[in-house]
Amino acid sequence: MSEPVTVVGGGLAGCECAWQLARRGVPVVLREMRPQRSTPAHKTGRLAELVCSNSLRSDDPLHASGLLKREMEAFGSLIVAAARRSAVPAGSALAVDRERFAADVTATLEATPGLEIRRDEVRDLPAGDAVLATGPLTSEALAASLEELLGGEHLYFYDAIAPIVDGDSLDHSLLYWASRYGKGGDDYLNVPLEREEYLAFHQAVVEAEVLPLHDFEQNLFFEGCLPIEELARRGVDTLRFGPMKPVGLTAPDGSRGYAVVQLRRESLAHDQLNLVGFQSRMKWGEQKRVLGLIPGFAGARFVRLGQIHRNTFINSPRHLDRFYRLKSRPQLRLAGQITGVEGYLESAATGLASALYLALERRGGGAEALPDTTALGALARHLIDSGEENFQPANVNYGLFPELPRRLPRKQRRQAHAERAGADLAAWAERQDLKLVPAAPEAVASVAAESR
Repeated sequence: MSEPVTVVGGGLAGCECAWQLARRGVPVVLREMRPQRSTPAHKTGRLAELVCSNSLRSDDPLHASGLLKREMEAFGSLIVAAARRSAVPAGSALAVDRERFAADVTATLEATPGLEIRRDEVRDLPAGDAVLATGPLTSEALAASLEELLGGEHLYFYDAIAPIVDGDSLDHSLLYWASRYGKGGDDYLNVPLEREEYLAFHQAVVEAEVLPLHDFEQNLFFEGCLPIEELARRGVDTLRFGPMKPVGLTAPDGSRGYAVVQLRRESLAHDQLNLVGFQSRMKWGEQKRVLGLIPGFAGARFVRLGQIHRNTFINSPRHLDRFYRLKSRPQLRLAGQITGVEGYLESAATGLASALYLALERRGGGAEALPDTTALGALARHLIDSGEENFQPANVNYGLFPELPRRLPRKQRRQAHAERAGADLAAWAERQDLKLVPAAPEAVASVAAESR
């Protein structure tokens, strides 16, 4: 028998990875430190315990997260199957009863042949074939071991995320492209605010309802990633001397705003714009309301809303290859949020992809990377092709995919992405001699209905 693969971490990424390996005949040892040692966020010793939201986002088959679910289901995903078995009503989203979900995953893995579960803390990077999937609350000892391998400057412990808006949804007649002092070309979309507009915005930020902090988040904030509401509470002009400073910016008509919001293109999504310096812990409904006060944002559609929380993730563009292997130690793969993906579903997806690659390699010969045109491949594309200097975690979205061959109306783009992804995934699986699980009839019917 071949040596077992060690999977460290019993969250969604580790559980999906261990399941995929075992069901493909690869022996695996899944190591989870809970309940021997807990974390500040977990409450039980169950595997796949959800500590934040209970939602795996949209289940619309033409939404990027819905497409990712279907691709994972094509490979027999444990996490998506357990989510469907423990689903609760949530509109178009797939949300779960978190206790039933964790119990389902735990029971399934405990009964899986070829899979051993060990309840102990891993303090050093394991030898041999291994997958590190320890998530945003990686233990101090293991994080230090990883830091020693990669270098401290490439291991991050805080995740400050600003909102991303669909540029097509903004009123560009009120905005202009320019860089501060004209340096670097017209790289930023600028939103000037008059004094009255700024004061109204500042007041709304100060009064907005924010998410309460957990005990383990009390010492989270540091000056480099303060939420905008924390800055705003320091004084009425703090934002004007911070992320909304107007200096060095002049509109084409020669005017200068009292304050200016700057938006920057995402590296892989040219029609999606990041609100620079606007990380926030406002509730998401509040963010939409408050940000809607910015000139040109009345009809804004947000791809992602801001958040700030503790996280542990590496500079993946520098350290990972397309197969989730560390360049400096190829036998060690990373999966989950530690790679720089955001969200339950995305974490599980990286665990699935890591297991597919490892199983293919164990079978003999090399593995071919999943196509960038698929949701699974687009996540890896984000991790590998994003810039090293400004790398930040991201959820799956169509901005991470390669552009379509031709420009299409907005309503047709999702359908085109989904059709291309399905065809390319099927062709990839055939080349790898992998059998895909047929899509459920209701999923096929849903796609057909969306396309009409």
